[in-house]
Amino acid sequence: MKTFTLVHVVISLVGILSGFIVLSGMLAGRRLNGWTALFLATTVATSVTGFGFPIDHLLPSHKVGIISLVVLAVAIFARYRRNLAGAWRKTYVVSAVLALYLNVFVLIVQAFLKIPALKNIAPTPNDPPFKLTQLVVLVTFIALGIVAAIKFRNERVRSVQSSQLRTNPSSLATHD
Repeated sequence: MKTFTLVHVVISLVGILSGFIVLSGMLAGRRLNGWTALFLATTVATSVTGFGFPIDHLLPSHKVGIISLVVLAVAIFARYRRNLAGAWRKTYVVSAVLALYLNVFVLIVQAFLKIPALKNIAPTPNDPPFKLTQLVVLVTFIALGIVAAIKFRNERVRSVQSSQLRTNPSSLATHD
């Protein structure tokens, strides 16, 4: 495996792994800021490096890369410029889950192209085992995305007042 391909694959796998960690945080109603930054950065890097391979025409993988970059731009804007305020929270969840799905979609395509056992059961993307695998993954991501949007919406927000109350209960006392 050439160095560029290896770097692209490692970045992709880190993006997928960190994406699942971020998704698990969303499902638990928690922000995982460090993991989120890693997920978004490596997923952008995956899409960008995907354009570094020699091509002679626009391939489906490039189209997925373009869609992924647009989706990631929305996720990054919602997360870091709009700070998940209001509808931006749900927008972030949907775009982040979609970006992760697109990475997993490409992983499955590559697995069926490169792993001999999978290639034997589905030599082309039109074969039922490939289509069924992609359908199951799509339905799973839709379900996880819906649950994440619900759970992450209910993230507990600690106000200054509640954190002050825990550290100094008398801080809320009024003085006349």
